[in-house]
Amino acid sequence: MKKILNGKTLLAMLIIAFVLLCASLVYILMARPAAVRPDLSSDTSALTIIPAPSSTSRPLPPTLTPIPPTPMASSTPGPGQFAVGVYVQPTTGGDGLRVHTDPGLNAVFFSAFDSEVFLVTKGPVKADDHTWWYLTASYDTTRAGWAVQDFL
Repeated sequence: MKKILNGKTLLAMLIIAFVLLCASLVYILMARPAAVRPDLSSDTSALTIIPAPSSTSRPLPPTLTPIPPTPMASSTPGPGQFAVGVYVQPTTGGDGLRVHTDPGLNAVFFSAFDSEVFLVTKGPVKADDHTWWYLTASYDTTRAGWAVQDFL
């Protein structure tokens, strides 16, 4: 079989491509309209003067006037003090705190462990020579009852 792209064929293709490129360039240059030159003979011209930037005064930072702290009355009782809305833990040394259905030494409802945390929701009530507080477990509202302040 004969080679299609030999040296003569390749040379002929290059010559034809060069001729077509030159003809296209001549056509583009002849067909485009002539450039319109601006009329520079007018007597008036406008000159706009832009003022140079000026230094502007910067506003001074505001002066800070310290406000004296006002003493706030703390509604949170200190350590060892009890009030409604305070969280408490039993301190029985591991024996467990007996929680009652009513303030008094009878009617034990359940035993609370030293690691449990309760919210004081009612109280205080004096009964059987003790001060009683109504405790509610935050994780289980069924674990609620009266307990003696001495073990909280």
